[in-house]
Amino acid sequence: MPYIETPLTGLWVFEPRIFEDERGYFYESFNMRQFQTETGIDRPFVQDNISFSQFGVLRGFHFQYEPAAQAKLVSSYQGAVWDVVVDLRPQSPTFGQSFQILISAENKKQLYVPRGFAHSFVVISPEGALFGYKCDNFYAPQYESGIRYDDPDLQIDWQVEESALIVSDKDKLLPSFAEVKEHLAQAL
Repeated sequence: MPYIETPLTGLWVFEPRIFEDERGYFYESFNMRQFQTETGIDRPFVQDNISFSQFGVLRGFHFQYEPAAQAKLVSSYQGAVWDVVVDLRPQSPTFGQSFQILISAENKKQLYVPRGFAHSFVVISPEGALFGYKCDNFYAPQYESGIRYDDPDLQIDWQVEESALIVSDKDKLLPSFAEVKEHLAQAL
């Protein structure tokens, strides 16, 4: 079974079976039936996004509040990223905990990030990274939010020197984890 559940309930790593020979390789990057059978998740993806980023680009942490929350299946088509998610589900026993994984064109791993998680990544390959997201809900800017990448409560090791990080002005202005936590508590 190529889907492996992580210690954070609902967060799955996909490790595809790769067929290689002298010609190259082949693998099935997504199969809805297998995904549903192995994860128990029966929600279609409705939007695919692709970004290209150079070395050191850090995107996130991003998420959308309900009713526009998004689950994502993320992968790298070129290069490598250090992918990090944070559980923002207030009722979850792993609320506030993070999960980190190397996702690369070489290892072909994918990460299924359920609704209720903040998602971020930093490009760690010198050639940059071409990164894809399958989303189960449409982008809704009025519900978008995030958490600062350098929030001291999260203590994330980004695997790249701070001086080499390239963070958008928008992401530098994201709220702290404490502010997001307070907003989530008020929404209950």
